[in-house]
Amino acid sequence: MYKRQLILEDGTIFTGKAFGSLEESVGEVVFNTGMTGYQEILSDPSYCGQIVTMTYPLIGNYGINREDFETITPSIYGFVVKESCQQPSNFRSEESLDRFLKAKGIPAISNIDTRKLTKIIRKYGTMKGILTEAYLEFFDKGYENRLKDTKLMHNQVSNVSTVKPYVVPGRGKRIVLIDFGMKHGILRELTKRNCHVTVVPYHYSAEEILRLKPDGIVLTNGPGDPKDVPEAIEMIATVINDIPIFGICLGHQLLALACGADTEKMVFGHRGSNHPVKDLTSGKTYITSQNHGYAVTVDSLAKTDLSLTQVALNDETVEGISHKKYPAFSVQYHPESSPGPEDTSYLFDQFLTEIDTYKLTVKESITCQNVQI
Repeated sequence: MYKRQLILEDGTIFTGKAFGSLEESVGEVVFNTGMTGYQEILSDPSYCGQIVTMTYPLIGNYGINREDFETITPSIYGFVVKESCQQPSNFRSEESLDRFLKAKGIPAISNIDTRKLTKIIRKYGTMKGILTEAYLEFFDKGYENRLKDTKLMHNQVSNVSTVKPYVVPGRGKRIVLIDFGMKHGILRELTKRNCHVTVVPYHYSAEEILRLKPDGIVLTNGPGDPKDVPEAIEMIATVINDIPIFGICLGHQLLALACGADTEKMVFGHRGSNHPVKDLTSGKTYITSQNHGYAVTVDSLAKTDLSLTQVALNDETVEGISHKKYPAFSVQYHPESSPGPEDTSYLFDQFLTEIDTYKLTVKESITCQNVQI
């Protein structure tokens, strides 16, 4: 194997073995605490522009299969592991991790101290890094300047959203799904419930959405800063009083911004399939799958018509909100899991129930108006 180095902008150099693509890559270095689910992580559009470090030491042991992809074309910029399994063993395995990464042009590094790397990120926050074949003993000015001059991606949503609308037919409720970087797991949960889903690009206008006459709108996950998608914020603010809304991850942040709340970048974010979240209404705690570097600020909710419904038990950040007047709610985590526990998949049923309740309320309102006339 070739040698490869991961060089961080703070001057730290990790030297290990190259696998996957031999391309050089610069991106934001983050870590994921999941013990399994590397295939879903590699294909999650929310990792667009990022180099992902897996904290679990052995990755690739069950190979790559055809069922667990969350998108067709991965947009991750690099992969970092302690040990890469070269001979996977699983009845579903169709190719090795190394072969998959080579085919998709994703560079990776193994045999480095991922625990040390994770501790650096936890202490100093996510930072830029470069995966390169160069061999440095000491951090030199060339790489220092290159990392300093490299701008991290903005509005990654435009790179991962669908270009044109398309329909996934069903006989049930008509759902418009706004694709900000949709994981296929969300689509699976909706089609499992027989929904008729129309997937539209992130910049679809309120007028175009209303023309589709949906029963409900789902705001999907996606990468980057929610404030980089102002057109979506404007659209949500326009349709929120007309159609029930369910927001997931980035969609949760966009709903909050549309209602007047604020968001901020986290030090190192939440990425993993083992994050405990407490529901403030029921008192129950759920284990959730998460992947985000921004969060809704709890103080900003006071000036809005939003209620805090769920919090993260690790750091008390906002994990769920609901609107006090309109049928709109959202969660910061991934109720479709993929990967992770399925504790919160009931939220899709809750959304469909809210659509029924909203329809009944509107019907009763129209009936009352007719009686008065």
